[in-house]
Amino acid sequence: MRRFAQLMELLALTPSRSRKIEAMAQYFRETPDPDRGIALAILTGALTFKNVKPAILRDVVLAEVDPHLFALSYDYVGDLGETIALIWPHHGGTEPLPSLSDLVELFNMTSKAELPRLIGSLLTRASINERWALVKFATGALRIGVNARLAKTALAEMSGIGLQEIEEVWNGISAPYTELFDWLEGRAERPDIDHTARFHPLMLSNPIDEEKDLATLDPAEWVAEWKWDGIRVQIIAARGKVSMFSRTGDDIAAAFPDIVDNVFGDGVLDGELLVGSDFEPLPFNDLQQRLNRKQASMKHLQTLPAFVRVYDLMFQGGTDIRSLPWRERRQRLEAWFADHPQTRLDLSPIVPFETWEQLAEIRRRGAAEHGHEGVMLKLRSSPYVPGRPKGLWYKWKRDPNVVDAILMYAQRGHGKRSSFYSDYTFGVWKGNEIVPIGKAYFGFTDEELRQLDKWVRNNTVASFGPVREVSKELVFEVAFDSAQQSGRHKSGIALRFPRINRIRWDKPAAEAATLEDMQVFLSAT
Repeated sequence: MRRFAQLMELLALTPSRSRKIEAMAQYFRETPDPDRGIALAILTGALTFKNVKPAILRDVVLAEVDPHLFALSYDYVGDLGETIALIWPHHGGTEPLPSLSDLVELFNMTSKAELPRLIGSLLTRASINERWALVKFATGALRIGVNARLAKTALAEMSGIGLQEIEEVWNGISAPYTELFDWLEGRAERPDIDHTARFHPLMLSNPIDEEKDLATLDPAEWVAEWKWDGIRVQIIAARGKVSMFSRTGDDIAAAFPDIVDNVFGDGVLDGELLVGSDFEPLPFNDLQQRLNRKQASMKHLQTLPAFVRVYDLMFQGGTDIRSLPWRERRQRLEAWFADHPQTRLDLSPIVPFETWEQLAEIRRRGAAEHGHEGVMLKLRSSPYVPGRPKGLWYKWKRDPNVVDAILMYAQRGHGKRSSFYSDYTFGVWKGNEIVPIGKAYFGFTDEELRQLDKWVRNNTVASFGPVREVSKELVFEVAFDSAQQSGRHKSGIALRFPRINRIRWDKPAAEAATLEDMQVFLSAT
């Protein structure tokens, strides 16, 4: 555990991506099985404990610490693990903690009633950085600037085997990944994972530079499709079984039985998950009601039926066709649909165009009249390459919407921003009152953050726990992708992907937008 705690501390404190990769690679190289596999599972979010919840950890601490002191400390620090590490009154560090594999067994085998006593004893035995790592380990809420792809990149660095090859077998192997490490270190052949038993890494696009890229690309060599406002999914159908994965490889089939129970034919399909009747997609806000659920409710199955708009075929039956050019994969995809009529899958249409100027106008009208996110550009000769290869697929997003809104509330951030008021709620005028329309926590520089934090502290009119209400004087120019009606917000409006475009220190709050002004954005979706 001590070695893992040191790794976690280094990952949290260094902003360098290359240093994080180097540290993880060294840890995986030097740590024996099965502990390195357990650490890998934690770093990639693949390991969770059913009964170890943040509420239990709080109860354990509150049995030893004054609740008011804990609340003040947590508000200031902004991270549960760090708060517990610093405030725990019993100072240990002299007795070794169990290994990671032993901790997994302890957490899984200990009853819910006995967990508080176990956690308390572990915290008392641990040093400060071990206590912090222990909480991170138990809850999975790392917040150390590491995601699954970065951890896999460290495996590639450690072994010399390509990241794409690792991702090809990743979803067919589970913790503690002994089979994976045997292959990476040359003791065994590459794991033979059936394509129907695993998620296949997706091909991603790059943002287009309108001035640089379009000037050099021949439109005759490219094809355009609409950029649909849903979430990317992969469907794997084989031998009567259907799986569905999110773009990060999470199995979401149980939440969408209306799709997986109605896929006909074998193949691996790439497409966009949407909701709506008769293949007419509803706004993303409607889809969001069905996301992040373990199971779909009967009401949602009836009122928000899901479907997938398919735009690529990766496997045709059991044959891997990713090396074929896009034009041939498209022909096979159209033939697949002709051979296997579907009720919950449809084919993403091609958008015909001859010049970039013509497509720019089509893109503009699609955003204004139908709320499309933009268009996708795909090289007709491009193979299906996992990852984000350059020069094969581009996304040409619509121009962002912009509105002037008034800062209403500010809240402390997390991690490195826990000492700053960096989460901002903003609103627009509704008569003589201001109603919130969104929240943003990025779009400004570090220097602007320091200025904003100072302004918030000097213009606070009321405090509500970690939230400060401020004088309604500061205007933000807020960029966002779209606006949708929402019964959950007092304004009746929810913004998609809001971010602070500019701080309007010069603009009076009286000149900010009104709720009536927002209607033009609603009519565009």
